[in-house]
Amino acid sequence: MRESSYVHSYPHCWRCRNPLIYRAVSSWFVKVTDIKDRMVELNQEINWIPDNVKDGQFGKWLENARDWSISRNRYWGSPIPVWESSDPNYPRRDVYGSLAEMEKDFGRLPLNAQGEVDLHRPWIDDLTRPNPDDPTGKSVMRRVPEVLDVWFDSGSMPYAQVHYPMENRDWFETHNPGDFIVEYIGQTRGWFYTLHILATALFDRPAFRNVISHGIVLGSDGQKMSKSLRNYPDVTEVLDRDGADAMRWFLMSSPILRGGNLVVTEQGIRDGVRQMMLPLWNVYHFFGLYTNAANGGAGYEAQLRYQADNVMDRYIMAETGRLVTEAKEQFDDYDIWAAAETLRAYMDTLTNWYVRRSRERFFDEDTQAFDVLYTCLETVCRVAAPLLPLVTEEIWRGLTGGRSVHLTDWPEASLFPQDEDLMTLMNRTRAICSSGSALRKAHNLRVRQPLAGLTVAVPEGQRLAGTFESIIADELNLKGVTLLDSAEVSPADFGISQQLKVNARAAGPRLGKRVQQVIKAAKSGDWSVSDDGTVTAGDIALESGEYELATVVDDAAETSTRAVTVLSEGGFLVLDTELTDELRAEGAARDMIRAIQQERKNADLNVSDRIHTTIHADAQTCAAVEANRDLVAGETLSRELELIVSDKPSVAVKVVN
Repeated sequence: MRESSYVHSYPHCWRCRNPLIYRAVSSWFVKVTDIKDRMVELNQEINWIPDNVKDGQFGKWLENARDWSISRNRYWGSPIPVWESSDPNYPRRDVYGSLAEMEKDFGRLPLNAQGEVDLHRPWIDDLTRPNPDDPTGKSVMRRVPEVLDVWFDSGSMPYAQVHYPMENRDWFETHNPGDFIVEYIGQTRGWFYTLHILATALFDRPAFRNVISHGIVLGSDGQKMSKSLRNYPDVTEVLDRDGADAMRWFLMSSPILRGGNLVVTEQGIRDGVRQMMLPLWNVYHFFGLYTNAANGGAGYEAQLRYQADNVMDRYIMAETGRLVTEAKEQFDDYDIWAAAETLRAYMDTLTNWYVRRSRERFFDEDTQAFDVLYTCLETVCRVAAPLLPLVTEEIWRGLTGGRSVHLTDWPEASLFPQDEDLMTLMNRTRAICSSGSALRKAHNLRVRQPLAGLTVAVPEGQRLAGTFESIIADELNLKGVTLLDSAEVSPADFGISQQLKVNARAAGPRLGKRVQQVIKAAKSGDWSVSDDGTVTAGDIALESGEYELATVVDDAAETSTRAVTVLSEGGFLVLDTELTDELRAEGAARDMIRAIQQERKNADLNVSDRIHTTIHADAQTCAAVEANRDLVAGETLSRELELIVSDKPSVAVKVVN
């Protein structure tokens, strides 16, 4: 004999933290196994978000469903409406489905101390009557002592809320199944499950058509958010500092709506403000600043416009139309996360591409640009209103003078031009500019420093000639752009090649020992790609997922006068990094433009104010500015530009009439 201690986990009440004791008791059950197959069938009619829950966590749970214990040995709760004989020699069981049935048998209804009909304990237990099946007249019909599991109450919600079938029969028949419900992923074994059981058993149909089964909200410590643990940011402080829309956007745009977990942090909430709310508000402020200053301060009354000539206007209008279409589809599919991501990407396009590249047109009071930006802002407010109800209300009312953005219709996508060809070319241009900018940054070449040129090799590269070529040159501050068709040039001529990387973990189970032969062949270059795309290494064909083809740039390809990068969409860029004296001088002049613009901002000048600029700088900088005097004066609205050689650099501006 041996006595020892065994340390093990023990159940505790999640509310009061007291230890629990489990023991077997008799219980009432719903015979779920009789309807399990039908429950599985009806589940296929439900739109689950995320969709993997349908046949995953919920579907698997249904396939292995067991009979459901619906009774609890408690005092509080909905009493089980079952009366049984007190004498087992004269068994009888009555189940009541309405007040009328109870009143008929007992001659009265249960009344509380105020004389009101009350079906709860203790008043319900006062209803007794002689057992009609007992000829001796001694046994009594008494209610069973158990109450219903609260999950039975929750599962009865669709019809219990309207007292169906005693009342509101027509309403219920036209409002069930429900269009939409939402709860966290754990309810696949709770509310979602009990709703589905009772709807299947009673009506042979689902209880709901669409359901978002979101992830778990975690506190800043990574544990499940809890009022008792207080492991989350102070809600009042967050609302006062960042606003309700910030919290709403943080939740709606998070992975939690696709089944992932979410850690609530103050930084995460502020990131949502930075990524969506501030860009939207800044564009609105920018629009108001320039339209109010137009016409000598008299202002310009912008109007909706759906057709334009300028390529940037046409592009942003097409993008706005796509926003309306995609967001509607995503909202209709209850894919809120995707709708938020679509909005965020659109705002990045609007602010960091359209507005930034069109600043000169706004400064020149181009009314078409004003109208296009007004249309974009008005439309995006209507699209974003479900996710940012307060900010969009403020902006939309400021733009239109209307009553409320929430009382308007969804935008009509057909009003916007659909130009897929333009969008393809512009998006390719943006990708080139993004990669070119990254290439400059990697080689410590600031954007204000002009460079001689860039060679662009992309599919159908000549289609970018003209407008898009000019955009690339301006965006990357280049003197020239050379366009090539990637199908007509050899990447090897520019030091670009492909490498085969074998995924041994994926290929190993299929190839066994031969995987080492494949790896050796890949490293030695003994591999090829056939016309049908099949990759063969060491005479062994590989399957999808067993390898990766990586495009690499040889070290020798990059020199002191050029830099090379590969585009993810196909093609490559070669940047001329050699700096001549003229290029350096223009770079210094552009740095000075930046300093003058900052002084304008510090002096709180209007965007249209003309100025007298005085620059104190070293001789080399003064010479560089003098060589680019027209550029500096034009960019900064300097009517007069005074250059003074000094070892104490400074910039001063003042308004001139």
